[in-house]
Order: sequence, then structure tokens, then C-alpha cells
Amino acid sequence: MFPIRTALCALLALGLSLGPTEAEARFGKRSRPSQSDSNDRDRDDKKEHGASAIGSDDDDDRPRRSSRRRSSSGRRYVSDGGASFSWFSFLFVTGNHRLSVAPELRGERHAAALAFRVGAQGGSLSETDVSGSGFSGDLFLGLEGRRFGVDLRLTGLGLPTDDGTSGSDVITLTQSHLTWALISHERARLRVEAGVSTATAPDISFVGASFAASLEACIAGPLDLEARLQVTPFPYRQLDASAALAVHLGALVLRGGYRGMVLDDAGYTDGIANVDTFHGPFLGVGLSY
Repeated sequence: MFPIRTALCALLALGLSLGPTEAEARFGKRSRPSQSDSNDRDRDDKKEHGASAIGSDDDDDRPRRSSRRRSSSGRRYVSDGGASFSWFSFLFVTGNHRLSVAPELRGERHAAALAFRVGAQGGSLSETDVSGSGFSGDLFLGLEGRRFGVDLRLTGLGLPTDDGTSGSDVITLTQSHLTWALISHERARLRVEAGVSTATAPDISFVGASFAASLEACIAGPLDLEARLQVTPFPYRQLDASAALAVHLGALVLRGGYRGMVLDDAGYTDGIANVDTFHGPFLGVGLSY
């Protein structure tokens, strides 16, 4: 099996074939005067390009009633021994991936009748042909049954400017998908997804069609392999691929992996196709039930 990083590099090479490899400016950012000559400006004035604008399951322990007693002054005191909330039980005993799974519950895991997940992840991003590194941050939320579900994602990119000015460029990406599990098994779940994606860049915003595929598979015990590939073919172009290892400690999930991304505004910003390529490691934490 070839390394994950090699696979991601291959995916990035595929994404670069979607558009020109040389970019005059960052994705969704207009070229500065120093980046285009007067002939280009005259041509841009005559021709404008349009863009799509954005305008529980554990019932073993029965709750015990709190013992109450009344003092001589009439004030009521409540002992918290039986009603105290155990965070340890909430995080490490519940969830589809339990530390010690009873035989009758092992079939849940990736084939649970109803599953909920939420989490955050972030990491550094290196950009091709641009010095310095940026960062990415993700929030995601998912709810699904044995076959169908929904998946919502928000990604923020903070990148060094490409024109030498101070500050940073911020790009915001979102995805709203309906999911369908081709495989829903105790040890693996393979999904296909479709929906809408958006991209908000310094000088333009897009709305486009979005498609994805994702895999979660148990390797050994609480250790999972996770992989995801997302594509937006039009009006702008986006390729986002990642692979990670995840450790399930009951409901708590710790993950780490590597990510690659290609963004291409297809010339809608200033008549020149601006293509950015990013890659880097990430770490994340989440909850899964």
C-alpha cells in the first residue's frame, strides 16, 4: 500500500488538470495593477465575466432519587451523591464505539440505526509557489440513519497574501450534503454525497454543485481509517481530499491526518484563471453517538 501522502499528491495533480497551472493572483482575488499590463486592463473593460453570487442508549443504571433532609431552620439541603453527572461516563462509556462493547451491541458501530457526529479540526497549510504557510479550520456536523443522512461543513482558510501586501487573505468554504451509504456494516461505512458548496473570497463569492465520497473503516479495536474526497466542478472548481487515523474513546474521537486542496476561480474574478494548491497535516477532536 503506497503512502497516504503519495495518494494525496496524485489527487492534487489530477485537480491541477482542471484549469491552468499558472495563476496571476489568489483564488477569487483581483490582480493588482502591477500584475497585469495595460492591454489586459483594456480587454477586461470590454469583457465582463459573470459569476454565481452568494447572496442514551445506556439504560442500565436507573436514576436514584436524591436524599433530602430539612435543617432546624427550615432550609432544605439536597445531597448530590445520586444525582451527580458523570462526565467520564458521558464521554467514554456511551457512543457507538465503546471501550468494552457487549456482544449484543457490537453490531452498532458503523451500522448504527441512528448516528450523530460533531467535531472540529485544524492545521497548517503550505501553498505551492508562495512563501510562508497559512492555516485551515473546520467545523462539521452529521446526522444519519443506516442509509440516508445529512452532512454540514464549514472551512476557513487564512493565507499569506500573494502580492506582497501586509495582512492575510481569508477564504470561507461551506458544504451542505445529503448522504447515502453504499456500505453500512459493523466495521465500515462508505458514503456518496451530493449537495451545494459555497466559496467566499476577497473579491468574489460563488455557489456551486458539490459531490463527495467518504469512508470510515475499523482497522483494529477503537482505531479507524477515515478518507474523504470532495469535488465542485462548476462554476468554480474545488478539489478537497483528506485521509486520517481516528481513535474512538467511547463517544470521544481524536483524529490526525493529511489534507490537500485545489481552488480555481475559472477566470471569473478578473478574466485570468487563478489556481491555488494547498496541502498540510491536521488534528481534530469530536463526538460520535
